[in-house]
Amino acid sequence: MRLLERARKEWFMVGIVVAIGAAKLEPSVGVNGGPLKPEITVSYIAVATIFFNSGLSLKTEELTSALVHLKLHLFIQTFTLAFFPATIWLFLQLLSVTSINEWLLKGLQTVGCMPPPVSSAVILTKAVGGNEAAAIFNSAFGSFLGIVVTPLLLLLFLGSSSSVPFTSIFSQLFMTVVVPLIIGQVVRRFVKDWLERKKPPFGAVSSSVLLMIIYTTFCDTFSNPHIDLDKVSLVLILFIISVQLSFMLLTFVFSTRDNSGFTPADTVAVIFCSTHKSLTLGIPMLKIVFAGHEHLSLISVPLLIYHPAQILLGSVLVPTIKSWMVSRQKGVKLTRPTV
Repeated sequence: MRLLERARKEWFMVGIVVAIGAAKLEPSVGVNGGPLKPEITVSYIAVATIFFNSGLSLKTEELTSALVHLKLHLFIQTFTLAFFPATIWLFLQLLSVTSINEWLLKGLQTVGCMPPPVSSAVILTKAVGGNEAAAIFNSAFGSFLGIVVTPLLLLLFLGSSSSVPFTSIFSQLFMTVVVPLIIGQVVRRFVKDWLERKKPPFGAVSSSVLLMIIYTTFCDTFSNPHIDLDKVSLVLILFIISVQLSFMLLTFVFSTRDNSGFTPADTVAVIFCSTHKSLTLGIPMLKIVFAGHEHLSLISVPLLIYHPAQILLGSVLVPTIKSWMVSRQKGVKLTRPTV
């Protein structure tokens, strides 16, 4: 069993390297509008597959119990849409005295204002073995909430405003997240015994979808003419990575306190859902809110960098976080009094 688990980890890490290498060699294949059509295959089919897979693999009682975990949901949404953007704003007050382009700094602020993604946080939580049901709820709910909250945050921090097509974004999220999840749960009722007997490789399916997302994301990144790796961009990348690691560490510290009330599996969902930001919703929002703005490309760069960085960091940290969660769960079992 350990050898099998090790092989899976190594296969996934090799897959990440291959995906990034292939994207670097020929980014035109997986770029928007390219042969793979990621604007359809990823934005719709891949996301729908993730949530159908989750609906099929999750026990209904687990999903139901996650819905009423109000403290967990409140923590994640508050961290994502309040603490994160406010902290970024404070950091940027310090960075404003440096030589970093002011529009790149404004772009960093937009990253902080973005809602959570509807895919990567769920896949990574599932890969670790964390509270997948909580990750599903908070990713979906946070995305819906972000449609309203993110434009308001952009107005508050940057002073830009525009009308956002709420109806079309809501309908897209509903069709790619809610409907596949419900269908998966309905199908599970009819094939429950078969699923428990055969134990299909749900994790491998999610990992494969994640590799596809990584590949197409890096294709977009490498083909984007506005991402020029000069000294300023390198500083920006290092800062973004340090911000991500810092926020992941913060969520870990907050959610593992003795009085937090969160289990190790809850902590895993918190780490990923609270710190990941949506590119799928983010770029369209920026194009709408900053329509016609001469510095739109510079404003978009930090989010274009943050998205692949969060997937890459999360994927690399999966074995470490999983080892911590398993050891912590064993420790909890050992300390329980026997009757």
